[in-house]
Amino acid sequence: MKILQLGKFYPIRGGVEKVMYDLMLGLSEGGVYCDMLCASTEDHPAAEIQVNPYARLFVVRTSVKIAGTMLAPAMVTKLRNIAGQYDIIHIHHPDPMASLALYLSGYRGRVVLHWHSDILKQKNLLKLYKPLQSWLINRAEQIVGTTPVYVEQSPFLQHVVAKIDFIPIGVNPIGYDEAAVADFRGRYPGKTIIFSLGRLVEYKGYAYLIQAMQQLNDAYHLIIGGKGPLEQELKQLIADLNLQDRISMAGFVADEDIPTYFGAADIFCLSSIWKTEAFAIVQIEAMSCGKPLVSTAIPGSGVSWVNQDQVSGLVVAPENATALAAAIRQIGSDPACYRTYSEGGQKRYQENFTRERMIAKCRRIYEKY
Repeated sequence: MKILQLGKFYPIRGGVEKVMYDLMLGLSEGGVYCDMLCASTEDHPAAEIQVNPYARLFVVRTSVKIAGTMLAPAMVTKLRNIAGQYDIIHIHHPDPMASLALYLSGYRGRVVLHWHSDILKQKNLLKLYKPLQSWLINRAEQIVGTTPVYVEQSPFLQHVVAKIDFIPIGVNPIGYDEAAVADFRGRYPGKTIIFSLGRLVEYKGYAYLIQAMQQLNDAYHLIIGGKGPLEQELKQLIADLNLQDRISMAGFVADEDIPTYFGAADIFCLSSIWKTEAFAIVQIEAMSCGKPLVSTAIPGSGVSWVNQDQVSGLVVAPENATALAAAIRQIGSDPACYRTYSEGGQKRYQENFTRERMIAKCRRIYEKY
């Protein structure tokens, strides 16, 4: 069996790319031939990388970015040249360029469509892409989501429910250095540290999390990691609310530093407000460290399926600073509650969200064919 993961970008920055890369690694480490074809980001050169004896990474150059979409015509040529080598092409959506490449490739084999999220914000792009998206939905023998909730409620998939399944995202547990964590916590003596991590964009709902800090006493300190277009706006909001001493904007957090932030945190908070947040890998990373979660009940999203209310943490209404503050206070002030959600999150991670479980479920789906 030979598999090709198709879509998105390299170097890896987002959740979709991470899933593709982890599937390639996990499957190939288990003796399944699995390659990956993607477009470049950050001026990365075109490359063919031999990852291990069972996996190659093909990176093609991106020519232009339009409406947030990377256009890499070389992907079409590359896929036409290699498609015949594979028994299954596993394409990751949304990625119009990858869909176009598959359409033009002449590939006759099996297609698994991984539906990470609907296209929500880019309305004009969707109008152009919708015929190709419909072709892709009909072309795929199997459609998988990351949670049962998201694919069941997607308006684009209602007519193909018979071929829908789901593969929960899985990650290796976050391991951190205790000395580094102790040093980090030393900057915030006696504080309950709330951590949030993600791009500083509107759908993350950071304004509500910042406003929630107004309703918490100075025993709590919020750290927000990430960069994005709302950085200055959020910093101004913090200043306007006079919260500079109680909220730290950490900026971009390097991969090697992320474990320390998770290790130092007491509570992880995901304040997202739109269905654009389909899963949130950061939630399962926090669970693997035994950190209770506070997240939001976004209609149609899988976020509140990942963080099970009163099991791994608390789920509150989106766009509600008061509800966020109350949930953080409840977890932070009650040791028994904290322990329950810490243990519940670790158990839920082990039962649902390890990389091994993701790979095993993926293999079962492939082996149907």
